Amino acid sequence: MSDIPQITARQLQAQLAGPTPPCVLDVREDWERAIARLEGSLHIPLNQIPIRLKELDASKVIITLCKAGGRSQRAAEFLLAHGFGQVANLSGGIDAWAREVDPGMPTY
Repeated sequence: MSDIPQITARQLQAQLAGPTPPCVLDVREDWERAIARLEGSLHIPLNQIPIRLKELDASKVIITLCKAGGRSQRAAEFLLAHGFGQVANLSGGIDAWAREVDPGMPTY
């Protein structure tokens, strides 16, 4: 595993409520977002990140998320390797968010 910081769903919730919320990058597929999504997140499926890098602001904190944390970890590693210095991964992904923050969120 690389040096990508891992944050919990509760930590992300606190950051989103703070004065400078991070960019939440959802790397899941369209069908997954149709089931459950984090409001305000930016959706770029994992396989499209290389061709859509210009949509991301390297000066901002970016938190990557997927279903359970694996794909978003790969996305965070890719971003770090391409000059994005403030990247973290949501440990446990949208599943952790549904479990710890929003129990009413659908799971799959």
